[in-house]
Amino acid sequence: MYSILLQASATGNTPMIYNILLWVAIIGVFYFFMIRPQQKKQKDQKSFVENLKKGDSVVTVGGLHGRIVSVEGATVTLEVDRGVKMTFEKSSIARELTVTAKPE
Repeated sequence: MYSILLQASATGNTPMIYNILLWVAIIGVFYFFMIRPQQKKQKDQKSFVENLKKGDSVVTVGGLHGRIVSVEGATVTLEVDRGVKMTFEKSSIARELTVTAKPE
């Protein structure tokens, strides 16, 4: 009778270890495929915003294209057309505008 109880308890613990290992693996995959890339993207965006300089062509979060005229503290002034200047927060700059020439 005691041998049956010992066998039942011994076999009952192994699935628990597999469950724990499964959850650790799921959390690891979630971290490497979801959290880590997002942190890298945020770090790259922060670095980009901190390194904005006069003359860069950029696109705002709202889709407005312009060239940076001045950078002052937490704001940038964009020239969106000749003589038309608008001031934005640095955090509203989404990306750098790369103009590619059309092949003729």
